Amino acid sequence: MLFLGEYEHTLDQKQRLAIPSELREVLDTKQHGEAFIVAPGANGQLWLWPEKTFAQLSHSLGGSLIGDPSVQDFERLVFSQAARVPLDSAGRIRIPDRLLQKFGLAGSIMILGVRDHLELTEPAAWKREQERLQPEAADIWRRARQTFAASQRPTV
Repeated sequence: MLFLGEYEHTLDQKQRLAIPSELREVLDTKQHGEAFIVAPGANGQLWLWPEKTFAQLSHSLGGSLIGDPSVQDFERLVFSQAARVPLDSAGRIRIPDRLLQKFGLAGSIMILGVRDHLELTEPAAWKREQERLQPEAADIWRRARQTFAASQRPTV
């Protein structure tokens, strides 16, 4: 599964958001589930994870009965605000009002394909973010390559 691209869609009167067919086509319901989990992302935007991908992320955190405080903070922040949002027969999801309000989403929404998840943001915010990132593109690529190379080194 690889989510790519940017799409501008509008919430309908029932607060439903159509997930573009190009993004739905990469989902295998047996492998990824029949719904998304909508949750706060690391960048302050709403993220959509295929439900089984989110479950794998959850399991990778391990048990939290007596866990690391930073993991507990992450769990409280993300899981308490997360919601399961199934796709309807028309490929739409209904995002809870509390999340739309909290993240300032109404009307037009940008849906960004970001490898293994989708991000939802307000179009003007996405434009500002692109303008901020573009001058730093070469440095962003360099840092990403260094991080990737470091993660591929064998551990002793």
